[in-house]
Amino acid sequence: MIKKIHEQLKNGEVTSVDLVKGYLGVIKEKDQLLGAFLSVREEQALRTAELVDEKITQGHEIEMLEGIPFAAKDNMNVAGEEVTCASKALEGYKAPYDATVIARLKEMGAVLVGKTNMDEFAMGASTETSAYKKTKNPHDTSRVPGGSSGGSTVAVASGEVVWALGSDTGGSIRQPAGFCGIVGLKPTYGRVSRYGLIAMASSCDQIGPLTNTVEDAAIVLSAISGEDKMDATSAQSPAKDYTKFLTGEMSGVRIGVPRAFVDAEGVDAGIRERFEQAVEKFRGLGARVEDIELPYAKYALPVYYIIIPSEVSSNMARFDGIRFGLSVSGENVTDGYFKTRAAGLGAEVKRRVMLGTYALSAGYYDAYYKKAQKVRSLIRRDFEEAYKKVDLVLTPTSPEVAFPFGSKTEDPLKMYLSDIFTVTANMAGVPAISFPIGTSKDNGVDLPVGGQLMGKWFDEENLLRVADAYERN
Repeated sequence: MIKKIHEQLKNGEVTSVDLVKGYLGVIKEKDQLLGAFLSVREEQALRTAELVDEKITQGHEIEMLEGIPFAAKDNMNVAGEEVTCASKALEGYKAPYDATVIARLKEMGAVLVGKTNMDEFAMGASTETSAYKKTKNPHDTSRVPGGSSGGSTVAVASGEVVWALGSDTGGSIRQPAGFCGIVGLKPTYGRVSRYGLIAMASSCDQIGPLTNTVEDAAIVLSAISGEDKMDATSAQSPAKDYTKFLTGEMSGVRIGVPRAFVDAEGVDAGIRERFEQAVEKFRGLGARVEDIELPYAKYALPVYYIIIPSEVSSNMARFDGIRFGLSVSGENVTDGYFKTRAAGLGAEVKRRVMLGTYALSAGYYDAYYKKAQKVRSLIRRDFEEAYKKVDLVLTPTSPEVAFPFGSKTEDPLKMYLSDIFTVTANMAGVPAISFPIGTSKDNGVDLPVGGQLMGKWFDEENLLRVADAYERN
């Protein structure tokens, strides 16, 4: 889709201004119902589009993403503009600088049309914890879009933008992509700079694209990846054009299916059926599919919900009512701190801060946090062993289709189980992609089902090649 629009812009079949106006029109038409956007930057977007059109008129070459509208999750800094993380705690706070990914895209002339809704501080799997609005699944507006990158996902799935940026800590790009029937890519940890991304859990957070096709995901990854001296966790990996690896074939690729993990209790029958059909399709396209063992994968979810809240409790300490956003007066500094956090933070954020503070406390650090980190190392070792036998690991993206609003808000454990297949990639740091593998009926409604491929560290080339070949066929 991106390549086609790029050619149309180059050939003068459409102007960037008309393109942006068209997508802004779709936002005005649809977003009152869908609620994907927290803010729309119409004036700035049109100004960027005018500059691109002027460049084309003068006969200059343009970049692949230049002049094309996109959206960004509202936990990424855009200099001089409000960044809220969908929390009252940051309402009115303006970012002092651009996130590296935003700076790179601005330099390329990509047109940012708005910031999207999300779970508060990226904590959630349904976008229901946002302090501002509900984002609805375009396939059935009584259902959640997934989370925490629900706004970015819906913006792409509903045609409000061409592509969008999300962030993924435990599946926050891939799970909503699966729920809404689009492509979501979590790159290898360190592949894309986190500088300017407001941290939830620093050892897992990763920015990635949400797109209509695997090729589009490859195009966006080519633009945003590469080493960044502003990010201490940025890998020393040069930027490259990932579209060059999309050959359309996968003959001989070895794909592992962790059967004990995939066949666990709690996976919907419709998901199992679509997954088995996808397995057969991979075989039919020339892949060698074999069962593998990931013995510690079943512990990924409990490990995740000890390590992540622990990092959350540390990262959230900065929101004290003094330096950023909301500030509630108290009788003294401590009282003001308590009142600000009580007023500014939602229930899920408070829950994770308390869980993390408990896990890090003197009496429980060894029993919980330290043990969780040891098991995390074993999960990584599982993948190291698996990748001696196979090139990629295949699972469903989620154990279920998109669920109705309110069906899990009273039981956080049920909500956390939505991430059971996605958190393993974050615990191990490997790249992973969700792509559509069909639909499944739930209460008479056809809803998208996502398949997930997990690749070797820094092997996005193979991951994208195989996912693209599946998509083309």
